[in-house]
Amino acid sequence: MVALSNVQFGKRNEDVRTVQKALIKRGHKIPDGATGLFGEQTRAAYRAEQLAQGFKGADADGKPGLTSLTTLGHFAHFTVENEHASTDGAGALALARVTFRDPGDESGEAAMRRYARKACQLTGMDPQFGVPALTTIARRESAFNHPKFRVNTTDVNAHGHTAADGHPLNCSRGATQCIPSTFAAYHQAGTADTPYDVVACMCATINYVRHRYHVNQSGSNFAARVQQADPHRAPHGY
Repeated sequence: MVALSNVQFGKRNEDVRTVQKALIKRGHKIPDGATGLFGEQTRAAYRAEQLAQGFKGADADGKPGLTSLTTLGHFAHFTVENEHASTDGAGALALARVTFRDPGDESGEAAMRRYARKACQLTGMDPQFGVPALTTIARRESAFNHPKFRVNTTDVNAHGHTAADGHPLNCSRGATQCIPSTFAAYHQAGTADTPYDVVACMCATINYVRHRYHVNQSGSNFAARVQQADPHRAPHGY
């Protein structure tokens, strides 16, 4: 088990050493070796890993995030603990509590806008910014929650034991395509425990982008910070 909070620049601990060993095993250079200190060499190696995972531009910043660290853990056989949950810390779920029942929520752009407005209400985001951003993400990630695209079984996340829905555990799911560990860590209190629930999935996405990309409370910089939420830029995984 590696704690995300331990694997940050300037820290020295065994979790950093575990990640360094994983980076070296993946072919990334850390000249000083697995010292347990997260310094410039480790940041450069982690950035190389992010690039290898498909992160681009400012997203490949050498700073471990839940998604990239979980993917690295898959290759190196460690799991990730994340203390950060919803913005108030009250909504996190244990991964084992995530369910995989599809409630059959609506699809289509109009439905996504309605669900996004509810998600904004629950998370305190201004719908002026949150609704178009979330709707754009839903269009690009799941064709507005189309039943054929509610689970991605083909990308790098598609691994792990078979979950209750018949797909690998770590597959991204739902309208905005959260992997279960991200959904659990950023789950919004009071929402459903399945990422197939559109409002729950969108709430987790809001909480995630606030932490990972520093999207502000109102969401006024949502599209600027998250390329996948900006209809005027090319699609880009987030």
